[in-house]
Amino acid sequence: MTNYQHLDVPLPQSPYAIYMGKGLLSAIDSFIPDTHRNAARYFICDENTQIYARQIASDNPIFVVPAGEQAKSFSVFQNVLSFLLDHKIDRKSLVFAVGGGVVGDLAGFAAASVLRGVPVIQVPTTLLSMVDSSVGGKTGINMPQGKNLVGAFHQPSAVICDFDVLKTLPERELKAGYAETLKYALLGDAGFFDWLEENGKDVLNLNLEGLSHAVRRSCEMKADIVIADEKETSGQRALLNLGHTFAHAFEAVMKYDGRLLHGEAVSVGMLCAIELSVRKGLMSAQNVERVAQHIGNLNLKKTISDIGLPDDIKAESLLSLMYGDKKVQSGKINFILMKGIGEAFMTNDIQDDDVLALLKDMMEPFQ
Repeated sequence: MTNYQHLDVPLPQSPYAIYMGKGLLSAIDSFIPDTHRNAARYFICDENTQIYARQIASDNPIFVVPAGEQAKSFSVFQNVLSFLLDHKIDRKSLVFAVGGGVVGDLAGFAAASVLRGVPVIQVPTTLLSMVDSSVGGKTGINMPQGKNLVGAFHQPSAVICDFDVLKTLPERELKAGYAETLKYALLGDAGFFDWLEENGKDVLNLNLEGLSHAVRRSCEMKADIVIADEKETSGQRALLNLGHTFAHAFEAVMKYDGRLLHGEAVSVGMLCAIELSVRKGLMSAQNVERVAQHIGNLNLKKTISDIGLPDDIKAESLLSLMYGDKKVQSGKINFILMKGIGEAFMTNDIQDDDVLALLKDMMEPFQ
C-alpha cells in the first residue's frame, strides 16, 4: 500500500476519520476503528461495485442491489433490511457501504434503521461519493414526490477512499463527480476555484497529486460545515445544496432512470443558481461567464438543453417539483445564491415569476 492521507472529522458525539490514497482496499483492516475490528461484517454494494465488495468481504455476507438511482426506493430498502435481519445482524455488527452515492445513502439508511442503528463504514467508489455523499452522515431514499425525502442522519465510523477504484469509472461519471467538487469552490473558497481552473483537467485525468488535493479540499470543506451544523438546523449546512434545488427537479422529471446523473443535474443547477444571482443583482455577469467557461472547458453539462429533458416539460412543471423539495419551509423555497465566487448564502426571498422567467430562458432550445 502506498502512502495515504487522513482527515479527522471531530464531531462531538461521533468523530471519525476519512482515509484517502491508492491501494487502501488491500489493507482495509488498517482503517477500521479498533472498537469495530472484530465485529461481524455485512456488505452492501451494487451490480457495478460487487467486485470491490468481494475483494474485501472474505466470507462475510454480501447483498447486491440494482445499479442506479432507482435503487433508493422503499422496496430495495426493505430488501436490504431483510438481508441484514436474515443474517442475524446485531447492534455490534458493522455494515459496509461499497459503492457510489446511491449505495452509500441506501446502506447508510439501512444501518441507521436496523435495530435502531448499527455502525457503518463508507467505502465510496465514485468521485462524487468521495468528495460529497460519503461524508457528513446524510442517508436516505427517494419518494415519488422528490429526492431524499425519507432518511436519517447517521455518521459513518470511517470513510475509506481508494483512488484506484476510480480507474474503472466512465468519463461521464468522473465529470458528474467533478461538478460536486466545483460546488465546494463556488460556495466557499474562491482560491480553490482558481486552483480548479488551472488543475481541473488533472483531476479528471486522475493525476494523483491533483486528485488528492481536490478530494481532500472538498472533504475538508464539507467536514467543517457538518461540524458547524450537523443536522442542518442553523442554515449553514444548507449551503451544500448549491444548485440542488434545480437539480432535484431535473432528476425528478427524468424519474431517476439513469438518463441524467446527479452530478450532471447539479452542474446545470449551479449555473441556474448563479444566473439567478446575477439577475437579482447579487453578483456580476463576469462571474457567471467565468464559471460557465470553466464548465464548458471540461465538457460538463452546462444548460438545460444539455440534459435532455422531455420536449413537453414546461417551466411551471419544474417549479412545481421544486416546491416538493425538502428545502421548502413555510411554503417558500430556500435557494442557495451567490454574491461572488466563494460567497454563497441562503434566501427564501425569491419570487416565483423570477424563477419561471429564468427557467423559460434556459429552456429556450425546447420551445
